[in-house]
Amino acid sequence: MDLNSASSVVLQVLTQATSQDTAVLKPAEEQLKQWETQPGFYSVLLNIFTNHTLDINVRWLAVLYFKHGIDRYWRRVAPHALSEEEKSTLRAGLITNFNEPINQIATQIAVLIAKVARLDCPRQWPELIPTLVESVKVQDDLRQHRALLTFYHVTKTLASKRLAADRKLFYDLASGIYNFACSLWNHHTDTFLQQVSSGNESAVLSSLERTLLSLKVLRKLTVNGFVEPHKNMEVMGFLHGIFERLKQFLECSRSIGTDNVCRDRLEKTIILFTKVLLDFLDQHPISFTSLIQRSLEFSVSYVFTEVGEGVTFERFIVQCMNLIKMIVKNYAYKPSKNFEDSSPETIEAHKIKMAFFTYPTLTEICRRLVSHYFLLTEEELTMWEEDPEGFTVEETGGDSWKYSLRPCTEVLFIDIFHEYNQTLTPVLLEMMQTLEGPTNVEDMNALLIKDAVYNAVGLAAFELFDSVDFDLWFKNQLLPELQVSHNRYKPLRRRVIWLIGQWISVKFKSDLRPMLYEAICNLLQDQDLVVRIETATTLKLTVDDFEFRTDQFLPYLETMFTLLFQLLQQVTECDTKMHVLHVLSCVIERVNVQIRPYVGCLVQYLPLLWKQSEEHNMLRCAILTTLIHLVQGLGAESKNLYPFLLPVIQLSTDVSQPPHVYLLEDGLELWLVTLESSPCVTPELLRIFQNMSPLLELPSSCLANELSSENLRTCFKIINGYIFLSSTEFLQTYAVGLCQSFCELLPEITTEGQVQVLKVVENALKVNPVLGPQMFQPILPYVFRGVIEGERYPVVMSIYLAVMGRVLLQNTGFFSSLLNEMAREFNQEMDQLLGNVIEMWVDRVDNITQPERKKLSALALLSLLPSDNSVIQDKFCGIINISVEALHDVMTEDPETRTYKDCMLMSHHEEPKVTEDEEPPTEQDKRKKMLALKDPVHTVSLQQFIYEKLKAQQEILGEQGFQSLMETVDTEIVTQLQEFLQGF
Repeated sequence: MDLNSASSVVLQVLTQATSQDTAVLKPAEEQLKQWETQPGFYSVLLNIFTNHTLDINVRWLAVLYFKHGIDRYWRRVAPHALSEEEKSTLRAGLITNFNEPINQIATQIAVLIAKVARLDCPRQWPELIPTLVESVKVQDDLRQHRALLTFYHVTKTLASKRLAADRKLFYDLASGIYNFACSLWNHHTDTFLQQVSSGNESAVLSSLERTLLSLKVLRKLTVNGFVEPHKNMEVMGFLHGIFERLKQFLECSRSIGTDNVCRDRLEKTIILFTKVLLDFLDQHPISFTSLIQRSLEFSVSYVFTEVGEGVTFERFIVQCMNLIKMIVKNYAYKPSKNFEDSSPETIEAHKIKMAFFTYPTLTEICRRLVSHYFLLTEEELTMWEEDPEGFTVEETGGDSWKYSLRPCTEVLFIDIFHEYNQTLTPVLLEMMQTLEGPTNVEDMNALLIKDAVYNAVGLAAFELFDSVDFDLWFKNQLLPELQVSHNRYKPLRRRVIWLIGQWISVKFKSDLRPMLYEAICNLLQDQDLVVRIETATTLKLTVDDFEFRTDQFLPYLETMFTLLFQLLQQVTECDTKMHVLHVLSCVIERVNVQIRPYVGCLVQYLPLLWKQSEEHNMLRCAILTTLIHLVQGLGAESKNLYPFLLPVIQLSTDVSQPPHVYLLEDGLELWLVTLESSPCVTPELLRIFQNMSPLLELPSSCLANELSSENLRTCFKIINGYIFLSSTEFLQTYAVGLCQSFCELLPEITTEGQVQVLKVVENALKVNPVLGPQMFQPILPYVFRGVIEGERYPVVMSIYLAVMGRVLLQNTGFFSSLLNEMAREFNQEMDQLLGNVIEMWVDRVDNITQPERKKLSALALLSLLPSDNSVIQDKFCGIINISVEALHDVMTEDPETRTYKDCMLMSHHEEPKVTEDEEPPTEQDKRKKMLALKDPVHTVSLQQFIYEKLKAQQEILGEQGFQSLMETVDTEIVTQLQEFLQGF
């Protein structure tokens, strides 16, 4: 592409590409796409975006196309890669002038220079760093700033490389420029501090911007540029100097307004100082040892004493607390149980910590956390009144603890209390004792103090296990406080019920639960919405607890369920509705079938909520979870929900619908429990199976991973569910397509995937011995080949033999036709092939670990008897060996009569006993029981079957011939067989 002639053409097309008219925009984009691989195109783009007289939008677009081109065509091995000559010209052009006047374009240019540096620096671009170093020294403000911006992005990008060779290059770079970077930062910092008092806001902002950028460079060099930074005096000098600089910057905040750009930049710089310390501690804990004392002194003084008053701000306090927390919890500073086994560095760090965290210091931190930081603020109380649901979301950790003050203070309290619980437990107990009895509702401050102390007691529940008689405290103090109905007492009502929730799984006597349930019923009717939502949370923790007893809960179930449903209707925020739905789901799950009389209102409401939540997929996930537990609780009665339930399943599992990305996992689970609970198949339930085919039609490259995923396992459970529910209708409707999918899957998938597929075939043969083999006929040769060729994976061979056994035992005619077909394929006689099958079966019978399948194999092979076929008689010994092995697996001895009984046999009169803790059998469980009552494995006595087959064989061969046949069997096996057959 000739630069002179092409520039005007490219400029024109770029101008068209900024148009709002799609008729103009689309052709221009197509043209630019075609030019991407043309030599000289990126040189033209460079000329355009460095020409400051052109339209900003056109220049912006040129920068973006250049940046994308680096990603696609800069590497030498990339298709249509740029030539080395053009790249050399472009590199030179990119660092000729740092004079871009537009901030956004300047940032993009800095980023794309960094992208090139990642690939070419320092080998192909040795002049980059020296050029940047010289450029940040110039007096021109604009050039200096742009060079510094580029310097930062280049440093950031090079620091992110992880290969050993790249790390070595960055270490070398850091060593070479660290002294300069420190000098640069000190210069801009001193300039800023001098200008703060001048009142020239523009100059202050300009120097502060350079201070921030130079500090960003130093952060990357300090954290990522040295293997053992504590051995570098310049690095440690910079880090130790941070604390003094931080004090200077915090003092500057007194003279800078609270609501302007300068203030924002100042706070960002202060936070960046703390990030340097936090990153360095995270990456180099041992090197940080000499900074522990200063860090703790600085952070504690600004956060927990009067030193910080008037200069600190929330994000800074959070960062200081994170610094304390990371030092307290750092494993590198914790000696092993055997102190002498610890490294000298760990012992030194531990001693510094112990020397700092004295009793007075810990007491002051604990008291200040509770009495200052835990107090509900005016803003929080206002939010409670004006937006109770929003307040609840904030309180339950809507933000990460790392960035939000309240969760951050609570996490710090938990960590310090855990580390120093012996020191702090008496302090907290003393605070508790001063608050015994009711609190005056007119004294708001006293109410808030008690709320804060109760918060601490809840957070430290596990640590206080041996120090607090919670049961007594619950009866004498907490329960009476829940009964104070005054509006001003609502923070305490809400805190007390939260506190009980924290202690439920720690220490709470089972006998007290009815008293708690009574209190929960009352609080779910509280006038305050926040109290009701918190109460619902505690209810969830209570029913989730392993000591939960249904019999204690049932008297309160109707009231609670009704009140929870009313709460669900009242709340309006998506997050709150999800929360209440989860509580309802948890209750339904725990009480199971006992929920049936009370769910009518919820069943009527859920369709409306589903419709209203069309734009809120996470709320729909919560609805799906509720429906799962609801269907499990309703059992066969869930059929009444089908008009709503089946369209929900249809949408959630349809991969052509965008919501499936969020809903598929829960939708599949709901589909499965619906099948398991269904008393009979309906046309609509059968029709949904159309969604299954796309779920199985995955690219072969994904199959190995996908078939081991939980979703695919659920898919196979669903397929099996249909087979158990209505094998004839299901197989006649879908088996052809399903069989085709399976045939495509089997050669491609993992061992586990093959087992999942073949279990479906096995179940189809078991449920429908006539139709099953016909419908899955194309798969059976695959199984046959696996047996003949001696499949090497035991679990796969086991299921191959199970499938073969089903066909042989329950559909002899089909087995003969299959044997005939395979004989033609292998070019063998049928008898010869049958002999090979039996021989492999005998050889691999040890692959079968399940007694049911072992018995099935014995029954299947015995079904070949009686026979005058010489091949079968030749394999008689192996058949008897398998039969005796199966007898050992399935026979149990009656110690009184000394006779054996087949433990696999089932009768219609056997009713499984369900204990209180067990879930009642589903409709599918009942179907499986009925199926078992028809299954030869559970209806035919192996003992009697062997006897009858041997007797028939004896009748064919005569006594002498039969004795000759028996002599082929090992005498020990014959002895065992005779022992099992005593009495016949």
